[in-house]
This record gives sequence, C-alpha cells and structure tokens, in this order.
Amino acid sequence: MKAKVNKDSCIGCGACQAIAPNVFEIGDDGLSKVIVDEVPETDEEDCKDAIESCPTGAIVEE
Repeated sequence: MKAKVNKDSCIGCGACQAIAPNVFEIGDDGLSKVIVDEVPETDEEDCKDAIESCPTGAIVEE
C-alpha cells in the first residue's frame, strides 16, 4: 500500500507520526509527510490507524 498526505488539509497535529512513526514524520514546514515509497507490510495496520485517526482526513491510501 501507499499513503499520501494532502498538504492543503494537514494541520500538523502529529497524530499520524505518533501512531505510525515508520511511515510519517513532521517536516520542516510543520506538516506531515510520508517517509516511505511503499508502506512495509509490518506497518500497514498502523498506517491504516493513522489514516482513520487524522482529524482533518488529510491522509489517503493510494
């Protein structure tokens, strides 16, 4: 699976990084970014939890 962050919707709350630190981090711009090209199988469940937990719905699965 792949994940994508919509920068226009992201508020940089950091929930995704807290839930899936192997997939997301907060960039220098204060917004979330995906740090892997393809989400490793071992991190897919955490990534899906992060998608569901995003308060603005800024993360989508591709």
